[in-house]
Amino acid sequence: MAVMTPYYHIELNDDGVPVISGTMMKVIELVLDHLAYGWSPEELQYQHPYLTMGQVHSALAYYWDHQRELDAEIERGLVWVQEQRRAQPLTPFLKRLRALKGV
Repeated sequence: MAVMTPYYHIELNDDGVPVISGTMMKVIELVLDHLAYGWSPEELQYQHPYLTMGQVHSALAYYWDHQRELDAEIERGLVWVQEQRRAQPLTPFLKRLRALKGV
């Protein structure tokens, strides 16, 4: 009979956010690198040499098993960034650029 085990390299911080054990890196941060750049687990480990391959694979497994919740968190973050951008006044530099482009 199989026995379910927790993700060995993943823990929830005080806010309930999944992080990679022994680091301050959130699972979602590694997943964003994977999604944005298409990096393989080997490339993720190369780009983050303080992570072991076990940590990388555990984080990806956690993501795939909790994809709906983490994708919703990613979307909330993107919406927040867009709202912050809209709320900020244009800098003088951006005003000049837009004037040059006629936007």
